[in-house]
Amino acid sequence: MSDALIERDLDALLSRDPVRGESDPRSTTSLLARRSPLANPKYQIASLDAVNLPAAPAGGDFDATLATSGEGCLRAVSAEIFQINLGKLCNMTCRHCHVDAGPDRTRENMDRETVDACLSALDKTGACTVDLTGGAPELNPNFRYLVDRCVERGKHVVDRCNLTVLLIPSQLDLPQFLAERGVEVVCSLPHHRRRNTDAQRGGGAFEKSIEALRRLNRTGYGQGDPNRLLTLVVNPVGAHLTGDQQSMEKTWRESLERHHGVTFDRLIALNNMPIARFLEWLENSGNLLRYMELLVSSFNPATVGGLMCRNTISVSWTGDVFDCDFNQMLDLPCRSANGRRINVRDLDPATLSDRAIVTGRHCFGCTAGAGSSCGGAIHDTST
Repeated sequence: MSDALIERDLDALLSRDPVRGESDPRSTTSLLARRSPLANPKYQIASLDAVNLPAAPAGGDFDATLATSGEGCLRAVSAEIFQINLGKLCNMTCRHCHVDAGPDRTRENMDRETVDACLSALDKTGACTVDLTGGAPELNPNFRYLVDRCVERGKHVVDRCNLTVLLIPSQLDLPQFLAERGVEVVCSLPHHRRRNTDAQRGGGAFEKSIEALRRLNRTGYGQGDPNRLLTLVVNPVGAHLTGDQQSMEKTWRESLERHHGVTFDRLIALNNMPIARFLEWLENSGNLLRYMELLVSSFNPATVGGLMCRNTISVSWTGDVFDCDFNQMLDLPCRSANGRRINVRDLDPATLSDRAIVTGRHCFGCTAGAGSSCGGAIHDTST
């Protein structure tokens, strides 16, 4: 991807707000709040399926592409990661959000009974990592209770944090709370430059994120302590694949430390998934066809073995079980042999092992280039 195309996409992100119709780097509002058709997962799936890709391998059919690559049906292995989406409530409304999270999503919040059901299900699995996500998972009133119960069980807990939530008055003690429990903080920072980050997350987001990182540094995060890991998550600003993860980590590390005095332990790079608000931007900016062509043509069979859906159980705020967080947002649940949705309350790990993964065109987002999972790049393409 050329610098000129990247700048063009950045200008497109900054040029026009979809609600106000004006030039504005501020954040948008949720698709649900705007009653957009894209708030319906079925509409999103139909929009992706409607993209005409006659020149793409297998016409852009993911399962057929898998088959022609020699991979066959995508199947799960034993669960190593138990991911819990605590809800869609968030203090931010980022333009690329695949969850369509925001301050208005107050209804979609996991209650204590469902949290306890997750803990009971966790005890039945061999998962060693509990991955807490949202929205902003910290805004769920049961977040700290859940962290404590998972730590008591000896699990490695990951908090997927948007950083700015740490500046909310009720969360000012959160860095210390997380540090004392050895929680890994995996935080979103799209870019090491203000303009690029604010284009995705709204004006002022970069400065708030830097301040939050400084507070995490002061509690021992990002200093090389394995019990206080600070991981940055970056994603492209525009309709292109993420760059080389190793070289990006070097660039981000040098820039953030030199200009802001901020340090971190590692960086993971993700492709943007063509769903929800990023799908809206792709459509409005005329980039949907180009981006889908890019994802499909960049399919890399070497990424398939490391896809997160294979070793992850993803649980929604209602307790329904999915192969991954992306399937969760598209409402593509795991189903029992009789076709019923599987809920965490009746989860049987034996029935989920070796299950066939539910797939669709969005799956090309995880298999393009070096691949993209909750742990970052899957296949090193630099060698």
